[in-house]
Amino acid sequence: MRLDKYLKVSRLIKRRTVANEACDAGRVFVNGKQAKASAEVKAGDTITISFGNREVKVEVVSVQETVRKEEAREMFRYL
Repeated sequence: MRLDKYLKVSRLIKRRTVANEACDAGRVFVNGKQAKASAEVKAGDTITISFGNREVKVEVVSVQETVRKEEAREMFRYL
């Protein structure tokens, strides 16, 4: 799955356009490397997102095309 879509479906970032902008600005890293919005994400990957002075680091647990809001938190694990 594309990185921008994963960030939206897992609700780490609310909208796909915002996820695209974060990737373009160089604030998203996959496995320690700066990632483009089109980067492929799979289970076991580590995603780091910088929000201003705050940093969120998660491990991808599962990749699903669609998921209900209540189940979105099960797609990743905070590190």
